[in-house]
Amino acid sequence: MRKRDHNILTNAASLLICGLLAGVVVAAAAFPAVAMSGLAAKAGAETFGALPKELTMSRAPQISYLLASDKKTPLATMYDENRRDITFADIGENMRNAIIAAEDHDFYHHNGVDLNGVARAFVNNSAAGNDRQGASTLTMQYVRMGIAYSATHPADVVAATEDTSARKLREMNYALQIEKTLSKDEILTSYLNLAAFGNGAYGVYAASQVYFNKPPKDLTIDEAAMLAGLVKAPTSFDPTTKSGYPQAVARRDYVIDNMVKTGAVTQEQAAEAKAVELKVKGKRAPNGCVATKKNAWGFFCDFFYRWWMSEETFGSTTYDRERRLKSGGYTIVTTLDTQAQDGADKAVRKAKSVKSKEAAMVAVVEPGTGRVRALSVNRNFKLDNPNNPKNLPHSDPKQRKNDKRGNYPSTVNPLLTGGDGITGYQAGSVFKLYTIVAALEKGIPLDYTINAPQQFKSEYIISRSSPAACEGTHFYCPTNSNRQPGGVKNMWSAFSASTNTYFVPLQQQVGAANVVDVAKRLGIQFRQSEDAKFAATKEAANQWGAFTLGVSQVTPLELANSYATLAADGKYCEPIPVQEIRDLDGNKLDVANPRCEKRISTDVARAAVDAARCPVGDNSPTAKCGGSRTAAEGRGIVGKPIAGKSGTTDGEKAASLVAMTKQYAVAGILADPDWPQTNVKMKHKTADGINPPVYETLRDAMKGKKGIDFDPPGRKLSEGEQRTIPGVKCTSIDQARSRVSGAGFQAIVSSARVTSECPAGTAAGTSPEGRTIKNGIVTILVSSGGGGNNDSGGGNDGGNGRPGGAPSNPSRPPDRPGG
Repeated sequence: MRKRDHNILTNAASLLICGLLAGVVVAAAAFPAVAMSGLAAKAGAETFGALPKELTMSRAPQISYLLASDKKTPLATMYDENRRDITFADIGENMRNAIIAAEDHDFYHHNGVDLNGVARAFVNNSAAGNDRQGASTLTMQYVRMGIAYSATHPADVVAATEDTSARKLREMNYALQIEKTLSKDEILTSYLNLAAFGNGAYGVYAASQVYFNKPPKDLTIDEAAMLAGLVKAPTSFDPTTKSGYPQAVARRDYVIDNMVKTGAVTQEQAAEAKAVELKVKGKRAPNGCVATKKNAWGFFCDFFYRWWMSEETFGSTTYDRERRLKSGGYTIVTTLDTQAQDGADKAVRKAKSVKSKEAAMVAVVEPGTGRVRALSVNRNFKLDNPNNPKNLPHSDPKQRKNDKRGNYPSTVNPLLTGGDGITGYQAGSVFKLYTIVAALEKGIPLDYTINAPQQFKSEYIISRSSPAACEGTHFYCPTNSNRQPGGVKNMWSAFSASTNTYFVPLQQQVGAANVVDVAKRLGIQFRQSEDAKFAATKEAANQWGAFTLGVSQVTPLELANSYATLAADGKYCEPIPVQEIRDLDGNKLDVANPRCEKRISTDVARAAVDAARCPVGDNSPTAKCGGSRTAAEGRGIVGKPIAGKSGTTDGEKAASLVAMTKQYAVAGILADPDWPQTNVKMKHKTADGINPPVYETLRDAMKGKKGIDFDPPGRKLSEGEQRTIPGVKCTSIDQARSRVSGAGFQAIVSSARVTSECPAGTAAGTSPEGRTIKNGIVTILVSSGGGGNNDSGGGNDGGNGRPGGAPSNPSRPPDRPGG
């Protein structure tokens, strides 16, 4: 800081005179009869000399700004006091002149204490019947405000502002000290940054925005005079109230007249300024997530706020963290992508209105960074007014009977991200991808085949009374949609058709605990108590037979991030709402950096994504997707290489879909957060289903961005060890079975017959033919005779692709596949 030059003798004389005069003031207040005695002067000087010479000034609370990822679109502001410090050059000449005219004509001519003003005030205040005059300079007023803001106890605030001679004495002392340290321009700037202007505006920057919606450097003479006049009594001179408006005009005109006296403006300029009608054009700054730039962005803002409050970097307690956010003056660039967010907001409201009890929820995450690009749901982000409720009746009949209102169309619950009692929603067959990852990690390739029956009798033990138990047993026996056999499937085709009786035996083979572990590594948190019990130990997890079918509760954000991890070649990144944080001085905090670690091998992640291209209508050069795809319209809508999976719970009480490119992972869930056991069927492909908002969000997020193809998996994990299938044409069935088994394959005989030149009842060929994976299934085709070419390809694909899935109760496994 620049120090002004002071003559030592002048300063000493000023200090002495000020001390003596201040002592007179103190003595006069207590002992009027001896006000001018030498005793009073001596006492005043001694008291003055005993005061500390250093004043510690804390920085006043500052407003924090949240911006979208483009670093310019406002998202929200958060503050205890609406204040933003600015520089001297940002204030503007009119405002500087106006505050000097209003408060301290001689500001640039004294050393912090106006000796003439002190004497004048003393004489005036000593006379009976006169109104009391103050003698505070701008510097003294700045000291008073600074002491109050630096106070650590309420009593200190009172002491800093009480109308006593002792307080004046203290201010004089500190004012003289400050004038030796700061330049006049610096003091004036600090004063204007600290002063209160009413209507929640602290500091001239906020005041200029609140009252006139412009920066201080652009204020006109009349506007600057009005603001300067507010400092004396912001409430009395409030121009936004009926009683305050005329007083604000009068006070403004008084300041303008004083600007003439100080030479800041001419008489002509003053007359023009006073003739301007006072109009307040601004408004109070919005505060918090209930006042975001767009209401739909409130859910993202709330995710940011909860994230901030959980970070110990910002304080050891939640109180400290909140105070730091609302007073630290941060500029926070969030991860919100306005293009993706607007696309999501439009899509979810197109599928479901805000008055719908079903919540269409969409979360968007960037693979490789964990940056959350959008969070959207068909709800208003606001609290319902309990005195005048606008929320609709609760969807749960029991709650509705008690006149309880639902959380729609308005709520501030973290529906998309979890917390405050929100544990998530069952997502169905999207969880099958976790089983694929676990199998790949065990070395089981994508081409691994299983003959998926109509019903599979597992080794998992459940209650005999469960409808999912095999009749007369306590074994879990899942079935496929419409109880149809799946046929021989590999991972590509089973995932594409969502075949339950492929994934339950696959999970049984690799160990359910290993599948649960994959889900944990991919960020699934198991918030619901029953889920947490299953996931707590390896022993409990290994009995979770229905886990692969998506019975665990999950939030859209967790789901999107788990798939994003695979799209990023197995690099898990913590979901984060910020990409840059700078403090008041422009210093960058490293807390906004992505927090990533490798959790899945690159080869496994790429192989899993390769399988995930099948359900959403995409193809890779290596994939063998089969003829059934549960959400095949995706590739055509997005128009870029994509991967993903749909899922449905038992009774269609919830529906989900994940779709992703290399740049974005979008997860959507359609459910009733108020009543999970809803009697409404949640849909997929219809206009009011979950598929359209997910695909449309991804499509809109990708507009203007180049599509990037997914990297193919290695041959080892896609095809495994391949062996030649022996020829069996026209041999007996027993001989054919013996040859196939002897070559290291699992031989099964088709129940159907095919036209062949071989005699009826003999082997017509195999499916597949040529080569297949070691230990894989080879189906022996049976000839019906009749001549013609032998069609030995294309075994029974069997899947019908109907969405189905997971039970609403984790202990009750589903009896149909997740979509």
